[in-house]
Amino acid sequence: MITKMTGRFSFVVMMILAVLSGCASLPPGSNFAKTKSSALANPEETRLGRQFENAGREHGDNSGFRIIPTGANGFLIRMQMINAAERTLDLQYYIFRDDDTGQLLTSAVLRAADRGVRVRVLLDDGDTVAGDEQITKLAAHPSIEVRIFNPFAYRGHSELLRATEFTFNASRLDYRMHNKLFVVDNAIALIGGRNIGDQYFQIDPDSQFADDDVFVAGPITKKLSSSFDEFWNSDLSIPAEALSGEKSSHAALRERRVELKQQNREIKATGVDYLKRVASGEPFDGITSGRLPLIWAHAQLIYDSPNKKKVEDGEMVGKLMHHAVANAALEVKSELLMVTPFLIPGKEGMQLIEDLRKRNVRVRILTNSLDSSMILPAQAGYMHYRIPLLEEGVELYEIRSLLGNTRGSGETKAISRYGNYSLHAKLFVFDRQKLFIGSMNFDQRSMHLNTEIGLIIDSPVLAQQIATRFDAMVQPANAYQLALRPNDVGQSLVWRTRKNGKTVEYTTEPARSDWQRIKANILSLLPMDDEL
Repeated sequence: MITKMTGRFSFVVMMILAVLSGCASLPPGSNFAKTKSSALANPEETRLGRQFENAGREHGDNSGFRIIPTGANGFLIRMQMINAAERTLDLQYYIFRDDDTGQLLTSAVLRAADRGVRVRVLLDDGDTVAGDEQITKLAAHPSIEVRIFNPFAYRGHSELLRATEFTFNASRLDYRMHNKLFVVDNAIALIGGRNIGDQYFQIDPDSQFADDDVFVAGPITKKLSSSFDEFWNSDLSIPAEALSGEKSSHAALRERRVELKQQNREIKATGVDYLKRVASGEPFDGITSGRLPLIWAHAQLIYDSPNKKKVEDGEMVGKLMHHAVANAALEVKSELLMVTPFLIPGKEGMQLIEDLRKRNVRVRILTNSLDSSMILPAQAGYMHYRIPLLEEGVELYEIRSLLGNTRGSGETKAISRYGNYSLHAKLFVFDRQKLFIGSMNFDQRSMHLNTEIGLIIDSPVLAQQIATRFDAMVQPANAYQLALRPNDVGQSLVWRTRKNGKTVEYTTEPARSDWQRIKANILSLLPMDDEL
């Protein structure tokens, strides 16, 4: 009885706190004293800094790029870059899971700090689940700082309490940092769409999120570091110890070390020796040795200001990256290719596409199908746009969860047989001359509710690489091509694909189950576009 009363009392207290916090413009812990810091001032004092500063000069101050399309390589190169760090390591992510790859990366970060590398980790607080806070225990290490972007006041994992706080403070908590950035010694970096977790590295049989990183070296790395510093020093980035109510526990850190060692042994016991693959040095050694050459090109860094909402409202001057992407798209003369897991263009996006089609620009879009989508509300929002897009002459493709051919997919044949493939990449190719790669989906949340980051790279070579993979992924064995068919009340959709060597046409939307289709149709009735 006492336990039940205590639980009810805690709930009431949380309700009151949630209501009160709704009046706050800044997150909890904002008044906590924190020290400003910045990226390594002299990267040329490190081995990687010297190597790529010289290479940049040899290429007319352009920067070097290499696309990392394979999920497993996305994990390996992160581990190898951490191991190569000499002075600084900066990580900025929307999600950092406590699964196999998350634990191995956490262990590598801790080892880097033990050898004197200064580590800064900036995480969003919007999609944390039980276990994700494992990284905050590292803040007790003298060489590691952890900050949480726009945190909830409630630090537990009760979905009810978290939802209650969100309900009473949605105007603040709906605003999230979706950036993904990884910088070593202010000399090399990874940027793209991948979060940290088994799904994103395409090793989880139950769910694989296909995505891309681009390895970056040369002058633009310093600009990437500057963007990290801007977020790190923002008033929305709160030190982890400010949220725990006390300085991070050294006992908790010691306990975390023990946990990681045990978890690493358990991971190895599964028969997949990831550390052996990391020790092979590939793909990182191939890149730094020149065996896997970089493409040197001019690039533009685009990102939203940390206080994007205030910039949009006109309260302050800042950067809004979706304008730069839209401007690049409007300059297209013949073809725009788009890969986006979530497609909710809204009025702005539809106007952009209409403007392109009026000039007979070919627009081809690859997105998730209902059977490949992991986020039903987003899929439901997208459903409204399919007929208007097709009427504009857009060539619209939806990826299948079970691929007929893995070429260009980033996953192995062994993993593909489980049929749990889903798009997570965010890519634009402009006239096969330049490309955008980053964290921004072509949806309302990326445009207005999340902060995002990306690069527009002027490289026909890289643009053609992505276009070639696009062409492979939209083949009938891998995707449904949508088309319109006249009916008694107007037009209806058909989904065309190829299975077992035969062309197949569906007039009912392909789904994992009838129940999934029913749920999506119900959700599509709700006016949610602005949140998606």
